[in-house]
Amino acid sequence: MKYFGTDGFRGRVNETLCLNHAIKIGEYLGRYFSQTKQNPKILIGKDTRRSSYMLEYALSAGITSAGGDAYLMHVTTTPSVSYITKRDGFDCGVMITASHNPYHDNGIKIINSSGDKMGDEFLSGIEDYIDGKIQLSSSLEPGKCIDYLIGRNKYVNYLSTLPKNSFRGYKIGLDCANGASFAVARNIFSMLGADVFMINNKPDGKNINVDCGSTHPELLQEYVKGNKLDIGFAFDGDADRCMMVDEKGNLIDGDGIMYIIALYLKEHGRLNKDTVVATVMSNIGLKKALNNHGISIASTDVGDKYVAQEMFDNGYVIGGEQSGHIILGEYANTGDGILTALMLADILVDTKNLASALTAGLEIFPQKLKNVIVKDKKEAMEDKEILALVDKCNAELDGNGRVLLRASGTEPMIRIMVEAADGKACDDYIARIDKLVEERYAAG
Repeated sequence: MKYFGTDGFRGRVNETLCLNHAIKIGEYLGRYFSQTKQNPKILIGKDTRRSSYMLEYALSAGITSAGGDAYLMHVTTTPSVSYITKRDGFDCGVMITASHNPYHDNGIKIINSSGDKMGDEFLSGIEDYIDGKIQLSSSLEPGKCIDYLIGRNKYVNYLSTLPKNSFRGYKIGLDCANGASFAVARNIFSMLGADVFMINNKPDGKNINVDCGSTHPELLQEYVKGNKLDIGFAFDGDADRCMMVDEKGNLIDGDGIMYIIALYLKEHGRLNKDTVVATVMSNIGLKKALNNHGISIASTDVGDKYVAQEMFDNGYVIGGEQSGHIILGEYANTGDGILTALMLADILVDTKNLASALTAGLEIFPQKLKNVIVKDKKEAMEDKEILALVDKCNAELDGNGRVLLRASGTEPMIRIMVEAADGKACDDYIARIDKLVEERYAAG
C-alpha cells in the first residue's frame, strides 16, 4: 500500500497527509457508495489535534460534493465511530486521528459498515483514485453535512450499561492524554457512581499525548498513589488503548490486563475455548501464568488486525497487545480503551479486591528489545547462521525465556527481542545476536 498502512493513512500534516488527500478520500467515499444508493451516509469522528478540524472539513467537502451525506460526531473516540457506524447503519465511518503519535501527525482511518477496519482491496481503490489511476462518476446533486453528536451520546449510554456493578464509593483516576476520551470518559464513569479524578483532560490542539496517557503513564502512577485512589486508567489519543495503574502506583500493561480479564471470564464460564489471543511480543510470563490456570494462548503477528482476525475466525472473546490495545469480542469489534477500563473496574468491584491483588500469580519476565539497521532485512531473516544462533539461545533458555527475531514492516531494520530471568541475561543474549547480525548485514 502506498498511503494506507496497518492503521490508516497516517503521517505529518501538510507533508505526508495533506488537505487534497482528505478531499480526494471524501470524494471517493461519496462517489463509491453513490453507485448503489442515493445520498449514502458516512460518519466522521475526530480527535483533539488542531489539524483534525481541517481534515474533517476537507473530508466533508469531498463527500458532499460527490453526493454523500457527512454525519459529524465531532471530537470522539475511534471505538465510538466503529460502534455507531455498525449500530446506526452507516455505509462507512471515518476517524481522523494519529492515535498515540505527536500532535503534528494525523491520520485517516476508514471503517466498514460492520464496524471493522476497511479491507485492503477497498483502500487500494482509494489510493488509485488519489493518484488519478481510476475515475468514478459523481452525483450532480450534492449531499449535506449533518450534526450527529447524538451518536456520541448513544455510545456513552451503551458503555454505561455493560458493567454489572455500581462503582459508588470507588475513587477512579483517568488520564485522557489530552485526547478524545476527555469528551466521554468522565460521563460514563460518573453515571456508574464513581468518584472520578481526571488529569490531562484539557486539550489545546497541541498537547495530545505529550508526556501523558498510555505512552507516558508516569504522572498517573504518581497521581493514583498520591491521592490514594483505588485504580487508574491511562488512554491514548483516540482512546483505543488502555493502561492500568493499581492503588500502589504500579503500572499494569496490556499483558497484565489480559491476564486479569481472562481469569475472571474463565471463573464465570465466559472464556470461550479457554483461550486468549496475544501477539508474539506478549511476555512469556503471561503464557506461563495463564497456563497455570488452564488457559492457552493463540499467538499472532504484531498488529491488532491480526489479533482481531484470529479472535473472530475462531470465536475467542479476548485478545490484545502489550500496548493496551485490548479487544473484548462480546462487546466490540475493535480495541476500546474505555470499555477495557470499565471491565477492569467492574472486576475490581465484583471481586472486592485491591487492584494490586488482581495480578497475583503473574510474573513478568524482563524483556529487552534492540533495533538493528541492516542492508537487507529479508536476507538477514533467512540467514542460516543467524537462525542457528537464535535456536541455540532458545535452547539454552530452556523455556525460562526466549529470543525472538522480527523484521520491521516499514524500515530496513531487524528487531531482536529477548526475555530472560534477569536483565543481565537479556543484555548478554542481545549482544551475542546483535554482533552476528552487525557483522553480516550492517548497513553502510
